[in-house]
Amino acid sequence: MTKTVTGFSKLTKKEKIDWLISNFLENKPKAFTTLEQYCNSDKELQQIHDEFIENTISNFYLPYAVAPNFIINGKSYVIPMTTEESSVVAAASLVAKFWSDKGGFKTEVISTIKSGQVHFMYNHDFEDLQRYFTTIKPELIEATASITKNMRKRGGGILDIHLNNKTDKLDNYYQLHVTFDTIDSMGANFINSCLEAIAKVFRNDDIEIVMSILSNYIPDCLVKAEVSCKIDELGENATEFAQKFYQAVQIAHVEPYRAVTHNKGIMNGIDAVVIATGNDFRAVEAGVHAYAAKNGTYKGLSNCSIDDGIFKFWLEIPLAVGTVGGLTALHPLAKLSLEILQNPSAKELMQIIAVAGLAQNFAALKSLTTTGIQKGHMKMHLQNILNQLGANLAEKIELLNYFDNRHVSFSIASDALQKLRVTKLLE
Repeated sequence: MTKTVTGFSKLTKKEKIDWLISNFLENKPKAFTTLEQYCNSDKELQQIHDEFIENTISNFYLPYAVAPNFIINGKSYVIPMTTEESSVVAAASLVAKFWSDKGGFKTEVISTIKSGQVHFMYNHDFEDLQRYFTTIKPELIEATASITKNMRKRGGGILDIHLNNKTDKLDNYYQLHVTFDTIDSMGANFINSCLEAIAKVFRNDDIEIVMSILSNYIPDCLVKAEVSCKIDELGENATEFAQKFYQAVQIAHVEPYRAVTHNKGIMNGIDAVVIATGNDFRAVEAGVHAYAAKNGTYKGLSNCSIDDGIFKFWLEIPLAVGTVGGLTALHPLAKLSLEILQNPSAKELMQIIAVAGLAQNFAALKSLTTTGIQKGHMKMHLQNILNQLGANLAEKIELLNYFDNRHVSFSIASDALQKLRVTKLLE
């Protein structure tokens, strides 16, 4: 039987939960307890979370951690990270320590231009459209004056508006391509408001506005992060390691199957910081992956060189993040994260996030080209496995020691736990 409901958003939280439990959940007491456990006992704090989205019935927690020992442009940082991936924070911390005595990470913001488009259809002479655009362009900018006033005071705002002919892609399709600098704001709402104001003035009887929306593809909002050292500073078997590392990066440049996983590893670090600072990780993911395919083939995003005995590893990626507005101003932990990062500007945050991605990629490639990825990952994952198996504290301590130099898998850990319990019974 179909189970539908009318006016669900108008129900109280309790009514929403009661309806959900009654219609879709078998273990009703357990479901209610779980939802209640994850609600905050501080009613004011819970209300803040409830109002982020609609139809809130509880909170979904992710671990909030910090990775210390990062040196970025000569300045010390502790980087907050929010992720459920077992090895991410440990890997980032190890890499931060590894590079801290080799000059640390060097970063620079290359550009900060964001864009959006007014998409429209027009089936008359293009030259007439060009003349109309040229004539009305000052009015389009003026139409946003009240929206851009505060942004302009901070040095940002609309940079330019271009008319793009896209009829080679789709019949009668054109767009107004608008570029922006949003300073310390991610700027999504600002950009969309400007675009809608522009569209309202631009439309006429011959122009059919389809939509006005920002783009999360930001190839002109770029940041670079890099590390470098003499090859012999890389540790044991340094020359062999550097060569295999270089080859691994090159493989990700030519093999899409590897490139996707390579870039996913980069995003393990980037997303963790983006989430911890209250930024939009879906927008960042979309923009980064589009950039990876900007030349028509999906490629790995990091680069490596070995020249004159110097090993260099770097990353250049698009990042649109903010330190004011949105969730950064509302979520208590997002605000705390920015404080931990010493209240960075948006440009500084771009650099910190890029470093987290580069560190994560270095850790993954180092493991892949030496011990293999599973050794470190599964050791970190062992704690989760033991929790799933219901191991108590004493059993966890013993098994963590037991697997210190042994291969780990769920089935092997399960067998080891059962043997341990039998041994304890027989003692």
